Amino acid sequence: MSDFLSAFLDDLPQLRSGLWVTLQATVLGALAALLLSFALGLMSVSRLLVPRGVSRVVVEFFRGTSLYIQLFWLYYAMPTLTGYELDPLLCGVVAFGLNYGAYGAEVVRGAIGSVPRGQYEAAVALNMSPLHRMRKVILPQAWVQMIPSFTNLLIQLLKCTPLLWLISAADLMTVVQQLRDRTGETLAAYLTLLVIYFVLAYALTLLMNLLERSAKRRLGLHTGAGSLLRSRSATEAVASAAGGAR
Repeated sequence: MSDFLSAFLDDLPQLRSGLWVTLQATVLGALAALLLSFALGLMSVSRLLVPRGVSRVVVEFFRGTSLYIQLFWLYYAMPTLTGYELDPLLCGVVAFGLNYGAYGAEVVRGAIGSVPRGQYEAAVALNMSPLHRMRKVILPQAWVQMIPSFTNLLIQLLKCTPLLWLISAADLMTVVQQLRDRTGETLAAYLTLLVIYFVLAYALTLLMNLLERSAKRRLGLHTGAGSLLRSRSATEAVASAAGGAR
């Protein structure tokens, strides 16, 4: 254990570099997944058949295939077809974005579908355009419902970043694995990884909880006695959105 601690302190610069790669993969992969989630989610609720069909095919394909295989295909198989090799970090970001974006699209679709029908009817009664309705009335309410599910997906994405080790990315897992091989301290190495990933996941959870509370305050919601209370009626909320847009 003392040998591992000594080697750990000596390798702090490499550990910081590996941690930075892990954070980059998590944040960039999450941003790519978020963009794809909204693109596919909004396409899935379109009245047009083609966008709905494209969304369905993409979502089912990336949800129905393994992230492990997607990562290997992008890094090892795609260069043989295209002649272009992705950087390991970029490959991870693309794979995470596609895989978790497909799951996130279902979150977006479900949240939009759960907005009460009265909200749509009130927006139509105020002569709001479809785009205006979606931007000012539907999405702000759906966003609050998306955040808990997005938090779970974000934590899952973080926990998948050790897969980057398999494609030679110099992430945290790679650095700790090299440290383990050099010292022979398997227990200490993997215990260190457990602690670091727990701290990262907990920090992300706290940030997402702050985001959720902020979204609820903007919508006029507050918590009390463990339940949510709406401070304005549905019609007033829609009218306020319409007035603010004018």
